[in-house]
Amino acid sequence: MAPTQPSPPPGADESRALPAPALAPEAKTAEGRRPLGEALKTRAGDVLSATITRSIGSGEVVEAAVQQSFERICTGSTIAVAQWIAGDGGAAAERTRREVWKIFGELAAHRAASLNEVTRRCLCWRDAVTEVLNDSAGRTGAGPAALAEAIGLVQQSLELSLVRMCECFEAERQRTDEELTRREEELAFLATHDALTGLPNRTLIVDRVKQMLARSVRTQTPVAALFIDLDNFKGINDTLGHEVGDELLRAVAERLDAVVRGEDALGRLGGDEFVVISDGLGLLAGPELIAERVLDALKHPFNLQSSKGRLTVTASVGIAIGERTSAEELLRDADIAMYRAKWDGKSRYVVFETGMEDTIQNRMELEMDLRDALGKDEFFLVYQPTFALSDMSPLGVEALIRWKHPTRGVLQPEDFIPLLEETGLITEIGRWVLGEACSQGAAWRKAGYEIGMAVNVSGRQLDSDQLIGDIERALSDSGLDPGALTIELTETMLMRNIEQTATRLEAAKQLGVRIAIDDFGTGYSSLAHLQRFPVDALKIDRSFISGLSQNDQGETLIRTLVQLGKALSIETFAEGIEQHHELSMLRDEDCAGGQGFLYARPLDALATEAFLLNWSETGAVVLSAPQDAAARAR
Repeated sequence: MAPTQPSPPPGADESRALPAPALAPEAKTAEGRRPLGEALKTRAGDVLSATITRSIGSGEVVEAAVQQSFERICTGSTIAVAQWIAGDGGAAAERTRREVWKIFGELAAHRAASLNEVTRRCLCWRDAVTEVLNDSAGRTGAGPAALAEAIGLVQQSLELSLVRMCECFEAERQRTDEELTRREEELAFLATHDALTGLPNRTLIVDRVKQMLARSVRTQTPVAALFIDLDNFKGINDTLGHEVGDELLRAVAERLDAVVRGEDALGRLGGDEFVVISDGLGLLAGPELIAERVLDALKHPFNLQSSKGRLTVTASVGIAIGERTSAEELLRDADIAMYRAKWDGKSRYVVFETGMEDTIQNRMELEMDLRDALGKDEFFLVYQPTFALSDMSPLGVEALIRWKHPTRGVLQPEDFIPLLEETGLITEIGRWVLGEACSQGAAWRKAGYEIGMAVNVSGRQLDSDQLIGDIERALSDSGLDPGALTIELTETMLMRNIEQTATRLEAAKQLGVRIAIDDFGTGYSSLAHLQRFPVDALKIDRSFISGLSQNDQGETLIRTLVQLGKALSIETFAEGIEQHHELSMLRDEDCAGGQGFLYARPLDALATEAFLLNWSETGAVVLSAPQDAAARAR
């Protein structure tokens, strides 16, 4: 709505004092309209009121902030056109005009009002200014020519305003269209790519697999899918936080991208799952070579900004290769092979074979049953006695878990403990075992059987600060003497996180419980590491015991382990004693204690109590006959 003031001719010197020339008719008209311009300046409020009145009830309803913008436009435009009519010069009018354009731009940018509404209000402003000029002409005595010229300038100002207003709205429309195009491109990318790593997601990967499978039919070249899943990634998220986990996933994506071929397709399917799709493989070993490069790339530690130390991760890789009816089938078979790689020990690759699907299905069903087993009271404990080898007196029992499956019968620990570890259920089940064993141990001691109770602790339990609270609660609830409880953990578990493990074991010792290293000799602990832990007993792995009869080195090794225990003031126990000559040799080497089927196999609570009663009455242990492999498995 603001006008443009004509500039003075080049070279004009406005500061020179010259006699005023006679006014031409146009100059007289310009001089005659000055009173109208001055009057309009003073009546800008009247123009605003008249404009508002004309706008009410005939247009769209706008918000209060938009109404204020319209009022600023109205007042600014009135002042600008009044300056133009009065001939005050272009500078002031130009400043006012720029402010009006800025407000127009704001309305357009925020889509605060429609173009139709803005145009209508401009017309209302023109009519209001014209009304005030007509009234002012009568008051100031301005002639008809001056009034007509002033109204003409108002019309020019309106026309210029409408043009500039349309330019503002058009510029905003273009900017909006460009922004929409950019957003559409972003959405299209996000629909087919992973937001965290930028890799193709499942949607795009499936599409590429379909294309490769179609091409493989024409070219008779195989297509392979490698399903990559990080091992124990959930533990990193739980212990170090999701920020570290996200940074690790991005770093893993970069490593994988660096080792796959340019023609291969790398994607992230979600979580810690990645996939590589490869075709045109000239050698049958092609996918295996890719898997080896992937595993080798992940061996090197990751230096992450969000983590205080370096992180090392491994992955399990499943490979599916060959013709498939669909992309989903190829990915499914690779996924099945990946799960098999995890069950086989992780940090390896497995190629899909016929029959794996049934194995996976069976395991999945077992996992579902396992999640309900504790609530259905399907777990129970058996107890295997341990003895002092010097006089064959019972020292205690080791609590061992069994699962009475509703359809599969009684399952041994090796059938479900790995699955408990993998799913994380081992922490809850381990807590239950601890409480149940302590209660049973307290009951036997109350009945007069002064024996100890040994309970195995899993790696996940040892990695959690909850372990100490679980031990303390189990002792408190059961009333078991802390000195009667032995916590057993494997040598390999000790070496996973030496500092934290030493701290937790010291806390356990403060409670008064004993600490034993199970399966000793199979791990990687050095003497220096062993001295850092508050260990009371070493349980020599049964593989060394069974080797006593096979070579002379077995006897030397047992002697060394027993002497090591004595040097560290740690008791030594032998596991898996099944032959009479094994018992004799262990006695000769002065091994403190032992357990095995030669004495007694694991017994339920009633049978264990009967065994202890028989000992208390007779003071003798009836040794069993040597057991064959089938008997040991029962």
